[in-house]
Amino acid sequence: MDAHRQPEKTPDGHFVVVNGRKWRAADPSLPEEVAGRLRHHLMAARRAVRSATTAGVPEAERSARARVNRAKIASGERGTPWWEQSEEQRRRRWERGLARLDADAPE
Repeated sequence: MDAHRQPEKTPDGHFVVVNGRKWRAADPSLPEEVAGRLRHHLMAARRAVRSATTAGVPEAERSARARVNRAKIASGERGTPWWEQSEEQRRRRWERGLARLDADAPE
């Protein structure tokens, strides 16, 4: 997939298709500023997973994987499907997730 192209989506918009595999799409109602902050946290956590795995530090790897999971949940890619939540539940999900990610971010 070209890095500058948007991935194909299923007709209902609930999933993206990458190399023939379906993955849950992020909540489209996320404000762009929030989505950008969540992507930043996600990518930082993924880099931390790689570093911890390479260094052989299991506790750091567990912590980083937990941060990846929190970012995915906050974006709507994991947990209760965003299309089954009310607008208030969706807003609460990303606000709480982002607050926790901000608080847990390494200095």
